[in-house]
Amino acid sequence: MPFAHLQPDNPRRPLTRSASTTRRVPLLELFFDLVYVVALALISRGLAEEISWYQAGQALILLAAVWWTWAITALITDLYDPERTEIKALVLAVMFGVLLMASAIPKAFGDRGLTFAGAYVAIHLGRGLFIIPAVRDDPEIQRRAARVFCWFALSAVPWLGGAFVSEDLRMALWLLALGLDYLGLRLSYPVPGLGRVPAALFRLTAEHLAERYQQFYTIALGDAILVIGMAYTTHHSEFEDAVALLLAFATTLLLWRIYVHKAGELLPMAIKITRVPIRFLNTSPYTHLVMVAGVVATAAGFELVLHTDTLPARTPPTWAAIMLGGPALFLVGRALFEREVFNRMSWSRPGGVVALLAVAPAVLVLPALSASLAALLVLAAVALDDLRRSRNRPPEAPMPP
Repeated sequence: MPFAHLQPDNPRRPLTRSASTTRRVPLLELFFDLVYVVALALISRGLAEEISWYQAGQALILLAAVWWTWAITALITDLYDPERTEIKALVLAVMFGVLLMASAIPKAFGDRGLTFAGAYVAIHLGRGLFIIPAVRDDPEIQRRAARVFCWFALSAVPWLGGAFVSEDLRMALWLLALGLDYLGLRLSYPVPGLGRVPAALFRLTAEHLAERYQQFYTIALGDAILVIGMAYTTHHSEFEDAVALLLAFATTLLLWRIYVHKAGELLPMAIKITRVPIRFLNTSPYTHLVMVAGVVATAAGFELVLHTDTLPARTPPTWAAIMLGGPALFLVGRALFEREVFNRMSWSRPGGVVALLAVAPAVLVLPALSASLAALLVLAAVALDDLRRSRNRPPEAPMPP
């Protein structure tokens, strides 16, 4: 029926997805992603301002929390009808909550801890309090939502408790809370008396979920582009900065190219042919987090070489750790992602990690731009190996896990 999507919602129509629900990503979800540009940029900038293992741990906690709000929201819009007014309102409410979290990121381990943790808890518990009564006509779906709510209610205790203690204890409590949140999905949210969420209740829409992951990875690359663009408007007159900008932009292109070839392109097909789609749900959120963490760390490295007025004559060890560690972390996640899609792993990924570790001692006695160049060359070698393996060969199909 023409323009059927413009008709008002039918209150008797189930809130869950049906065969007639669009498989493409609605514009609202793309709008929702914009708030994550701010969050990722603040995390990468904070990492660049003070480089230490302690600061890296804090950045990872913040990134993991921000990522989990996105990953669970993507799952919600995959399981429920994103065209329903109720789900649209829920997405906008989560967007505002993430914006509060993002505003608190610079001082999340200071005096804004309650804002960050409170917004995170409100997002997850509020979603459950909204969905549970909304699906009361379907007891099975309602029990699924109740199981998820119970796990987030449990993790809310260390999340909120961590906001009232010292910085060190806050890190420990928030790590515990994240462990509960991530483990809950991995175990299918088991609850005494209710059991686990049956695999049959995770009816994934391959096109939608895969496209959402592809889009968020692109958002992460947008953080790197933002760093590059801001640096150009500030220091573009210096030759050294121009070289740094070129290296950063080429590195970003390679991070995109390596992701999409070919696992990134074939992710929808891989989810479709999997006999148990929940296997991808149990792995993709974690592998994509590793890749996004690598991109965020790489963007922090761009921040160092592009936003420092005078580059050091020798690369500081902390700089080398970020500038080489970011691409290495991305390659680790990319290797795991390839295993998800093809059930095998190209040796160029772990080989690239080894190469980045091998050049680390050399860049310590060379100018800072040498680390950027080394990372670029290693990523270029991985991309060229991908091209060599696929050239003049029929397209490779995904393999069921």
